[in-house]
Amino acid sequence: MKLYRAFATVGGLTLVSRVLGFVRDILFAWAFGAGWVADAFNVAFRFPNLFRRLFGEGAFNSAFIPLFAKELEVNGREQARAFAEEAMSGLVLVLAVLTIVAMITMPWLMYLLAPGFSANAEKFDLAVLLTQITFPYLFCMSLVALFSGVLNTFGKFVESSSVSIVLNLTLTAAIFIGFGLGFHNEPGGGIVQALGVLAAGILQLMLLWGGLRRNNFTLKLKRPRMTDGVRRLITLGIPGVIAGGVTQINIMIGTVIASQQPGAVSQLYYADRLYELPLAIVGIAIGVVLLPNVARQLRAGDHAAVLDSQNRSLEFAMLLTVPAAVALALVPIPIVKVLFERGAFTATDTAQTAAVLAVFALGLPSFVMIKVFSPAYFAREDTKTPMRYAAISLIANTAGSIALFFWFRKLGMLPHLGIAVATTLGGWLNAALLWGTLVKRGHFAVDKRMVRAFGTILASSVVMGVALLALAHVLGPYFATSAGFATHAMALAALIGGGLAIYAVAVLATGTMTLRQLRNLTRRS
Repeated sequence: MKLYRAFATVGGLTLVSRVLGFVRDILFAWAFGAGWVADAFNVAFRFPNLFRRLFGEGAFNSAFIPLFAKELEVNGREQARAFAEEAMSGLVLVLAVLTIVAMITMPWLMYLLAPGFSANAEKFDLAVLLTQITFPYLFCMSLVALFSGVLNTFGKFVESSSVSIVLNLTLTAAIFIGFGLGFHNEPGGGIVQALGVLAAGILQLMLLWGGLRRNNFTLKLKRPRMTDGVRRLITLGIPGVIAGGVTQINIMIGTVIASQQPGAVSQLYYADRLYELPLAIVGIAIGVVLLPNVARQLRAGDHAAVLDSQNRSLEFAMLLTVPAAVALALVPIPIVKVLFERGAFTATDTAQTAAVLAVFALGLPSFVMIKVFSPAYFAREDTKTPMRYAAISLIANTAGSIALFFWFRKLGMLPHLGIAVATTLGGWLNAALLWGTLVKRGHFAVDKRMVRAFGTILASSVVMGVALLALAHVLGPYFATSAGFATHAMALAALIGGGLAIYAVAVLATGTMTLRQLRNLTRRS
């Protein structure tokens, strides 16, 4: 249960972050809706965020942690510190060059990032300006990812799991500051938001630096050198960039295609934020905890422990992800309506965002499975296999997104619904390839406990789904526009609370989890 408690720590802090993120999204939807300013900011935020996840989370979580863990295990703390300093120095150089070049060439890059914006000169120019302001966020957050990798290897997860809380609080404050300055749904408000992103990056970097100091492991910036360790990091890191960031690349491709349809970028963003709640709580928790855990177990030669960690991670993932996917797929409209439908966010936006959310939800378990299966490759310093499968998934998603977007539009359907369909199918393809190869190599086998657990989780989720549909029907009048926000909020709380209660009873009744296991899970280690 120690592994579960680590999942609970990371997942709990991520939950706090996501709740604050929803507060921010609610305020952002109220202030900007799905209009042209919202589209411009969402592109501006997504661009550095993509590179942050590629250069930071993707490369360093897959390549840096196993190498750092090996240095720590074999050569001791000081040699591990020296390796981390070498990696940081090289990363700083690459990020500095990338940031400067990107900011200078942004007017041209925008034609690749959001070509549809070129039809509206004001929207295009605002997107360029906001992206130039937000791009240095990449610099801060990539260093945050490196510092997080160090702390996670030591089994310290609090600081790295709290960085998004800082981001959400800062951007929420930026919304109020923008309104205080008299900016409403207009470019000035978008500029304040972009400055908020930059400020958040600096604050997040300070938080992680403080975490290193508290653990007596500060790092010094040195002249970049191409040592054997850095060379190995690059060899593993380049495939890791693709393998670890395929989901974000898929989302970015969707943004490029969706820019052809007014409002589509923002509607995809809002749907993405909702289905990313369970993905973040479960997927990020597993990714953060499982990789260093499996790396240590492999170094110790304890292969039985590796298999157990993978099965328990998959069990934990399915326990929370399957019911979340069922709920988001069956009752997306009340969720979107209560959270976002006010101010500049219209009923039409609600219907279209809910449709996209329902399709995204069908792929949710696959995205979490990728987080479970990938560490088994990364911990063995194999980033090429996940890279190949990520590339296959990426090609399939790109081709599918383009074909379905224009086909759906030709049929008179919601065009960007096709992007969601392609993204979902791409996720399942990637998960299936990763799982199949692990089984073939003898690196993963589903144990009897997992087989039984999956059956009971599926049954419990079906029971919950039927109950949710019945509850949504009964509570329907309370979601009417005339009912008001307070009534809407209470009805949604009743819907979600009822679904959770029914699922919990079903889980306990089927023996998926006992009360004793639940107490052990929530007890601090």
